[in-house]
Amino acid sequence: MTEGNFVDYIKIHVNSGKGGKGSTHLRREKAVAKGGPDGGDGGRGGHVIIRGDKNYWTLFHLKFKQHVRATHGGDGGKQTSTGHDGEDAIIEVPLGTVVRDSETNEILKEITENGEEFIVAEGGMGGKGNAHFKTSTNQTPRYSQPGIDGQEKSITLELKVLADVGLVGFPNAGKSTLLSVITAAKPKIADYEFTTLKPNLGIVKYRDFKSFVVADIPGIIEGAAEGKGLGYRFLRHIERNSTLLFLVPADADDIKEAYEILVDELRRYNPELLDKSRLIAISKSDMLDEELKAELDEELKTAFNETPYLYISSVAQTGLQELKDKLWESVSLDKTKAEN
Repeated sequence: MTEGNFVDYIKIHVNSGKGGKGSTHLRREKAVAKGGPDGGDGGRGGHVIIRGDKNYWTLFHLKFKQHVRATHGGDGGKQTSTGHDGEDAIIEVPLGTVVRDSETNEILKEITENGEEFIVAEGGMGGKGNAHFKTSTNQTPRYSQPGIDGQEKSITLELKVLADVGLVGFPNAGKSTLLSVITAAKPKIADYEFTTLKPNLGIVKYRDFKSFVVADIPGIIEGAAEGKGLGYRFLRHIERNSTLLFLVPADADDIKEAYEILVDELRRYNPELLDKSRLIAISKSDMLDEELKAELDEELKTAFNETPYLYISSVAQTGLQELKDKLWESVSLDKTKAEN
């Protein structure tokens, strides 16, 4: 799928169906004098339903769908026959989609499971037929209820990628290269800023047929939380990750400062992101000899404030198994905490 086909933000206007009106029919048969009311109820209007589908990973299929309408319920008939219910309108979305009310910005639902459904606009109830209103003093009611109107609203669908590990770093930190080495993903890689224009997902195969999902988030620049660069658009995807892997290149002017800028951008966007498990990887470490690593260790042990770190090189294929081990340990611990 091309870069332009990754869509993670959509606005849609939805209309549920109106309920059918009740019937005011009076029974008319040759052998039955004054048969009385036998008008049936109107059918329910169709709902507009959001449904999770694991086969989608983007909202691209909804990009050009500005309006979604369910059908109206059928009117009641004679012999107390009920009108047909309106047909529901189904909007299928990838897992990790947040449904918001566009006017109030209120979160209505988060879809996280395959097949999970949420009625975003309820269909109107059908009106009662005149058979309901027959009494001993009013044996021939010539009135019934109209159907209730459906709901109309504007909603925003916002996709937050579901992944166990999120790669956080500046452009050209080596995130895409790392993803291509430890998974089967084939992200675009080149030596210029913002090569990654959309989140890329990859599955890391671990020992004993175990696996976990890693997401390469587009590079974050200083000021991203204020809307600068591409990173701001995709910071929402980091909210879904249980573990954050910070990638800081060994050739950075100041490794400590680079890490602190990344942490500060996450804090300014959403302070709750700092509660997630963190691991720091010094990428491109094939540039460092053992003496330089020893010097860095003295500085980084204090600078990273007990946050675990390690040296890796995607090109030289060093430190990658240790990285997988630490990520699996972190992901497993987070899942255990969530279950408890």
